[in-house]
Amino acid sequence: MPALKLGVLVSGNGTNLQAIIDSIKSGYLKAAVEVVVSSRDGVYALERAKNCGIRTFVVRPEDHGRAEEYEEEMIKLLNWAGVDLVVLAGFIKVLSPRFVRAFSGRIINIHPSLIPSFCGKGFYGIRVHRAVLEYGVKVTGATVHFVDEGTDTGPIILQKAVAVEDDDTPESLAARVLKVEHELLPEAIKLYAENRLQVAGRRVLIRKEEL
Repeated sequence: MPALKLGVLVSGNGTNLQAIIDSIKSGYLKAAVEVVVSSRDGVYALERAKNCGIRTFVVRPEDHGRAEEYEEEMIKLLNWAGVDLVVLAGFIKVLSPRFVRAFSGRIINIHPSLIPSFCGKGFYGIRVHRAVLEYGVKVTGATVHFVDEGTDTGPIILQKAVAVEDDDTPESLAARVLKVEHELLPEAIKLYAENRLQVAGRRVLIRKEEL
């Protein structure tokens, strides 16, 4: 089976991108990051990619008159790179239905909560963990899901819980959730690469690994 070709969209530090790269280097993940596209200049995710010889591009929304033009450039780059799967790894821009349809069933996202809690418009980064603490829940976590035309509404692939401690700050909670994200995202990509995911309505069924 050929290596799965990945296109990774980023907006920040890129620790989830690094988790993917490390999983590929270790042999856990049979994949190749073909291209990394950032919505911002100067983010460390770009350096992580460059250090590994991965092609990088910056496509900033503010450089385009309309959202359609911005997304069209990303679509062209991803198609040019021949990607099989688009991975949103800390990508904070909401993608339009048009973009989602261009890669239907081939986009996954990592979100720092147990969807459907603390997700949707405005819930990203430290805002999620602040909301978790303000609400007073005892358990949060991370979710990997397929991207559909809504915001954080696609079928869930994997989830893992993280306990909320009494002395947590948004930063301390974010750090523990991030460790879980680094486990779940490569695992979800591996399942996709092995063709073990089947979407049945809102459920994602995971076939057992063949011996």
